[in-house]
Amino acid sequence: MKTSIFAAGFCAVATLAAAETPVLTVYTYDSFVSDWGPGPAVEKAFEEECGCDLQFVGTGDGAALLARLKLEGKRTPADIALGLDTNLMATAEESGLFAPLPEPRPALDLPVEWNNAFFQPFDWGYFAFVYDKTKVTSPPKSFRELAESDLRIVIQDPRSSTPGLGLLLWVKAAYGDEAGGIWEGLSDNIVTVTKGWSEAYGMFLEGEADMVLSYTTSPAYHLIAEKDDTKAAALFEEGHYMQIEVAGKIAGTDQPELADRFLAFMASDRFQSIIPTTNWMYPAKIPSGGLPDGFETLIRPAKALLLSPKEAGEIRDEALAEWLAALSR
Repeated sequence: MKTSIFAAGFCAVATLAAAETPVLTVYTYDSFVSDWGPGPAVEKAFEEECGCDLQFVGTGDGAALLARLKLEGKRTPADIALGLDTNLMATAEESGLFAPLPEPRPALDLPVEWNNAFFQPFDWGYFAFVYDKTKVTSPPKSFRELAESDLRIVIQDPRSSTPGLGLLLWVKAAYGDEAGGIWEGLSDNIVTVTKGWSEAYGMFLEGEADMVLSYTTSPAYHLIAEKDDTKAAALFEEGHYMQIEVAGKIAGTDQPELADRFLAFMASDRFQSIIPTTNWMYPAKIPSGGLPDGFETLIRPAKALLLSPKEAGEIRDEALAEWLAALSR
């Protein structure tokens, strides 16, 4: 009897303690929450400071994240959305699902000026086609050279993937009205179009394609984590499109103060030092220890391409239509 009473009392205390622990739910993309992504380290670091339960929810890729939020609407259990980018920001703002950022906003180390009221950057990078130097000895120097080659490429679907959408806008920003013709030339090079980045990169590593749409920073993973210097990013003469990844607070969150605390934590040295060797991107704020050895070997585009969120939103449908038309022929 005493044992039963003790057990019941212990369970009641444990249940009460669990109920008093605030939960912060963060929607993000799948690779962020993978075992090798930033999620586990970020979760551990933030929970040590907040006395809360940080729960990441993988939603696919960034475009899928926004689609899920819009589908759930005001009923979403998310408190933070982490993993959108500038190409999706206009649509995200128009949804009315996001609250303004807390003031004061943190100082950041971005290559462009940032003054958006709803979204805070956490990392950035340049899109690029990654290849194996032992297999591709003369990488293309432009989209036109790539289209004229016999190289097999794998890309991501712009309707479900932020890199896929970034590629559409890269071609559009570089070629304007000629973008449709570029896609017609590239259509024979495309082995397949995957739903997200992880699947595409896995196909490349398995030898199913010569090149994969990824980032200029992707070779750093192989160099630092695997001691493999055979992967490189092709440098394109027309420039490289930039991706700035952001997070925002859901307007209907029931943990507004905790959400603000997480946004402030994102700009901290502890969070930003996790990014380079887990998400393999440039941190939005350079940590006190600087970038890891190996990042200095990465290509640096001479020309950076980036459409404003408004411009990206305005030409997105046109760029998608050009892409679909070219691939359907």
